[in-house]
Amino acid sequence: MKKYLSLFICTLIILLFISPVFADNSASFQFADDGKFKILHLTDTQDDAYPSPDMLNLLKKSIEFSDPDLIVFTGDLIEDSRTGDTSGDSQPFKEGVLVKSITGKIDYAKTRKNVEKAVDSVFSVFEKYEIPYVIALGNNDRHVGLSGSDWAEIFSAYPHCVFFDESTDEADGVDYHVTIKGNDGTDKFILWLMDTGNYGISDEQIDWFKSENARITDANGGTAIPSIVFQHINADDIGNLFVPCKATDVGARKVDGGYVRLNDEIASGYNFFGYEPCESSYEFQAWKESGSVLGAFFGHQHVEGFSGEYDGITLGFTYGCEFAKTGPYGFRTITIDENDTSSFETDLYRYTGNKTLGNVKIVNEEDITGEPSNSLISVFTRAFQRILTIISLITNLFR
Repeated sequence: MKKYLSLFICTLIILLFISPVFADNSASFQFADDGKFKILHLTDTQDDAYPSPDMLNLLKKSIEFSDPDLIVFTGDLIEDSRTGDTSGDSQPFKEGVLVKSITGKIDYAKTRKNVEKAVDSVFSVFEKYEIPYVIALGNNDRHVGLSGSDWAEIFSAYPHCVFFDESTDEADGVDYHVTIKGNDGTDKFILWLMDTGNYGISDEQIDWFKSENARITDANGGTAIPSIVFQHINADDIGNLFVPCKATDVGARKVDGGYVRLNDEIASGYNFFGYEPCESSYEFQAWKESGSVLGAFFGHQHVEGFSGEYDGITLGFTYGCEFAKTGPYGFRTITIDENDTSSFETDLYRYTGNKTLGNVKIVNEEDITGEPSNSLISVFTRAFQRILTIISLITNLFR
């Protein structure tokens, strides 16, 4: 794997997690010798202590396919509680990580044990490839009664995980940034990891971003350092990649105000839902005013895989990895060039097929035409996979 700079040594990791607020960069990476830096964006594994084989295979295949310098994971590592899992895991009737007492209160000890197992199933894949990874927490991660400090403590067990808190908001949001340095040792690019909590970003967190970005810009002689924002829940401005349309138009989606479709003049990809155009949000305004943000990428919606440019900033959804729900499933790569950090390249990929059937493929979104035809098929495939799992379990009982 390509080289990277200044991963935390164990002592430094421990020190970082003892104190949750930091004034300076606490993690930095470096462009490769060829001047490139590739990011693998993954999101929404949303699994439990008994993970889906295809979810784990997607992680493995995405890493081997993209050979990234850094993995960015935008939340919902775990599923808090669910029914109707069709992912074909080894314990099909033990769903979610959340455990409650007879009085309805969260059993912290048992829930945390399940969380740790679920996290380990994902992070063990990352650790195998010795690639650094950063995390932005999601809403399901926040539904299980764990604080930001709890998550930091769990993550600190993994040598290649970079996770800490720079913000001081009262809502316990874990917000931070990491820097990509050029081969000359100077700061060339920034990645912002924002915690959208249960419902979205708060004004207090946005104000932190504004002040921290201003501090970095001042320290850089008044020149803003290009950056990308990663967070779980999308900004409403994603709706500005859509235009009003007729119900009969190709790609039309129902919204409260009528129908919209993805504006193919500025955006491309697949969208399952429709999003209404809107006035710029406070967060988007902060990105514009910063003079640094080139793009923002989100998870949360699972079946959304598109991106486009609005008012000079690229906005995009990346497909999720949770196989208890219908697809598409996939991942995104983002490549930055040290010689021109005013832009970046991004490609979206789908994971198709099924590990049990041995027909898994990684397909570039640009090579797919029309709407997904595999969603219903995937339901039956996973149901078949689940039947095989149950038969295997029953067979083992009688051995």
